[in-house]
Amino acid sequence: MRDHEHEHEHGHDHDHGHGHGHAPAGDPPSGAEDGEQHQLSRRRLLRAAGLLGTTAAAAGAAQVLPVSGARAAPATGRRLRWLAGDHHVHTKYSFDGRYRVDQQVDAALAHGLDWLVITDHGGRQHQRTGLKRGLADLRRCRDDHPDLLLFQGVEWNVPAGQHATVFVAPGDGEFEVLSQFESMYDARVNDLRAVDTANREQALRAVQWLGRQAADGRTPMALSIVNHPGEAGAYPPSTLRKLRDADPGVLIGMEGAPGHQAAGIPESRGGAGRGRGAYDGEPWGGSFRDYPKQAYRTFGGFDWMTATVGGVWDAMLAEGLPFWIVAGSDSHAVFGQSWRRGEPTADEPFPDPVMGKRAGDGQGDFWPGQFARTHVGAASADYVELMRGLRAGRIWVDHGQLVDTVDVSVGGDRGAHRGGLGEVVTVRRGETVEATVTIDLRRERNHHGDQPRLRRVDIIAGPVTGQPGDRDAMAAPDTAVAGSYEISQRTGTVTVTHDFRAVDSSFYLRVRGTNGEHHASGSIEPRQDPKGDADPWDDLWFYTNPVFVQVD
Repeated sequence: MRDHEHEHEHGHDHDHGHGHGHAPAGDPPSGAEDGEQHQLSRRRLLRAAGLLGTTAAAAGAAQVLPVSGARAAPATGRRLRWLAGDHHVHTKYSFDGRYRVDQQVDAALAHGLDWLVITDHGGRQHQRTGLKRGLADLRRCRDDHPDLLLFQGVEWNVPAGQHATVFVAPGDGEFEVLSQFESMYDARVNDLRAVDTANREQALRAVQWLGRQAADGRTPMALSIVNHPGEAGAYPPSTLRKLRDADPGVLIGMEGAPGHQAAGIPESRGGAGRGRGAYDGEPWGGSFRDYPKQAYRTFGGFDWMTATVGGVWDAMLAEGLPFWIVAGSDSHAVFGQSWRRGEPTADEPFPDPVMGKRAGDGQGDFWPGQFARTHVGAASADYVELMRGLRAGRIWVDHGQLVDTVDVSVGGDRGAHRGGLGEVVTVRRGETVEATVTIDLRRERNHHGDQPRLRRVDIIAGPVTGQPGDRDAMAAPDTAVAGSYEISQRTGTVTVTHDFRAVDSSFYLRVRGTNGEHHASGSIEPRQDPKGDADPWDDLWFYTNPVFVQVD
């Protein structure tokens, strides 16, 4: 039998939860809309939002609440399967990877994953032979492990940018689509790395090209996710918006937390002694000039764009843009492992790894599922359904197996229908909107041998204000922590409920939780991870994607 905790709190909002709540930051804000293209047309949604005609939209680009790719909350409840996975994994077919495909697949299974994307670096050698050989290896693994969803992808060298995952649904055309994409649009293959307008436009054309392949039936679906977006400051906010607008059904979001999470383990313990996530660089000539220095570090293991309340991610959500976060391993070289990359030769550019005599020093990665997990709500354990769940934003992410499950349900007090992550809930003006967060606490020890303990849950909310005049806007000043709840319960299920009273405008909300070990001084916000001394297992967080609330 599950244990439930439900405690009434008094204040401006009607909050329920276990433990003591921190004072909400201001009045309840307001939200937006969200879901899949085939559910509601962009024009209908814009009219429902009262925004039709208020903002000039580029041809074919959805720019204000709500946007193409948004999904209205269903009229009837449905049961989802929550599938844990990793969208960002390397093998020996990357110039800097070391493991065989089957090693990464076996690791994913050992660490409880349901899906995995192999994303070896694009490049000339990968284009010539690596992609085909890697896919052949992956297909053998599909035959051996039919219950694990195994996607072939590439880590795209984005023109005038850094990296992004690109992957397609399995099928007859998966090799041809990925190979053609790499040959035409990979920055290494085509010398498109210079940060200039022409190359940025080429990146937009690449996203649009992927969308056309799905529309033309060459692949059931293609998705792209921007990886480690803040690491080098290579993506101005306007570029993220433009990439997304190029085809919102393809480019669905970014890594909220980068891989390389073990990189901050001190050298004295065999670690790399770097910044957590390998975020330890400085601005360079291609960096967006307005990013502050802290943008190049992680906070509680998460990218500054995501971790900052009212930051870049919130600025995009405040426009009503479905733009989701995920978390992956970026697994190249796993901390504590003695495998070494084999020596390449002219005849074998992608050698198998060899076993060393001792664990390698300075390795900053984890196996898939060992530390980072992306949980996707899918109608079934099917390749296309999993991709639909990603595109629809039915996603929450965690580090270190902090909790077992997170469920978010939002609805008004006059309506029968409620919505969850990535969805739009429509309520009437003046209603009380109830957000209920139900969390199954971790039942077993994690992959580090610890028993994680959730100590706090925060509900973050902000108004949907539409497209800003400045496409490089990177702040949502009215987004804040609306309710913060300390969790004393150690086992079972915790339920936290937060009421937004008498809502009068649209808003969004998202949820995060932490084991509470580290915070910024005098704050409940995550701390900036110290370079060279940030054991990731000590500082665990989960984040959800948003629910949008449309107020009619």
